[in-house]
Amino acid sequence: MLAQPAYDIALILDKGQRETQEDAVAARMFDFSNSAYVVVADGMGGHAAGEVASELVVKAWRGALDAELEGTALTEAALLDALPLAAMQANALISNHCEEQGSGYNMGSTLLGVLLLNNRVYWISIGDSPLYLFRDGVLRQINEDHSMAPMIDAQVAQGTLSEAEAQVHPDRNQLTSVIMGRAIPKVDCPENPLTLTASDTLILGSDGLQYISDEKIQTILQENAAAWAQDIADALWQALRAKGDPDQDNVSIGVVKFTRN
Repeated sequence: MLAQPAYDIALILDKGQRETQEDAVAARMFDFSNSAYVVVADGMGGHAAGEVASELVVKAWRGALDAELEGTALTEAALLDALPLAAMQANALISNHCEEQGSGYNMGSTLLGVLLLNNRVYWISIGDSPLYLFRDGVLRQINEDHSMAPMIDAQVAQGTLSEAEAQVHPDRNQLTSVIMGRAIPKVDCPENPLTLTASDTLILGSDGLQYISDEKIQTILQENAAAWAQDIADALWQALRAKGDPDQDNVSIGVVKFTRN
């Protein structure tokens, strides 16, 4: 009999230097279906708005996924349909909440949700929350970045902007897609899964994680390649604290290691 996959998952949520916590995270494992998920939502809109938006996104995700993953008649097709359904339900919840608050009330949230089925990984991503794969000592972001950052970095490649100018560009963090109760311009939800091996690590984060560079994240993972997920999450968090950026945003960190029983 083949060994069954298992997951080692850790989450960290930190307020950073902000007055309120507008990120929300959740994770759950399902033994019956040999599956799991992690979801990260980064809210925006200020106190009592961004934090509500991110919680509504996580609520919608749980509502769409939990019933499917708890069921006995589990089908992969139904689970894949649940990913965009979660986004649509989150969008509806935010729309309804904004309407209840009256004219001119706006809030929104990113969504990064990862569904693990055995050794297959599906995801849906709206916004700029990064999903990294660490494989064979190399880190790379595997989801789309729905912000102005890729376009600004393209100007660096074309020679029209310097690297230093790109990093401090005032439009760098402007989102090109977000859940805010309206039409969602861009959704990253590939039909084909990523297949994990026992040496792979997934890192999910809100954009607050990117206050340390990808190179720094890669170094931390190289130094902790054999460590538990919680130890990796702690090492990333400690690196953010050590940097001591006075503008440090809220940060969410999710670490997923694929193991076998």
